[in-house]
Amino acid sequence: MDAVSQRVLEYLTEVEEVAEDVLTTKQQIVDLDTKRNRNREALNALKHDVADSEKVKVCLGSMFIKFSKSKTTEMIQKDQEQLDNEINDLRKGLKAKVNRLNEMQGKPELRGYSLSPLSTDEIKAINSLLKR
Repeated sequence: MDAVSQRVLEYLTEVEEVAEDVLTTKQQIVDLDTKRNRNREALNALKHDVADSEKVKVCLGSMFIKFSKSKTTEMIQKDQEQLDNEINDLRKGLKAKVNRLNEMQGKPELRGYSLSPLSTDEIKAINSLLKR
């Protein structure tokens, strides 16, 4: 193989690796979001279908263990917070990966893709200015 063909092959391999990384990250986000939705359903079921004094069976690995409703709710809420953090971290990293892929392919950077939502303090400040 001559030098040009070798460089083209290396470039295509590099682009393919970055694209595969983007797809893997997207799939991880989907999987974590599915787990988060199942947790949300479980919290809803605990809230509406189970009495406060009842114990509920929780599947941990390959066994079921009885926990109080409050302990189970607390465990699921902690899991939800952890899932939210993981998903947010993956989404932040995904933006950089997509920008790198676009840069490698010679595409322009996506406009508005790096926007972040207003914080509650910023919203309160805007509302207070509008009410004047």
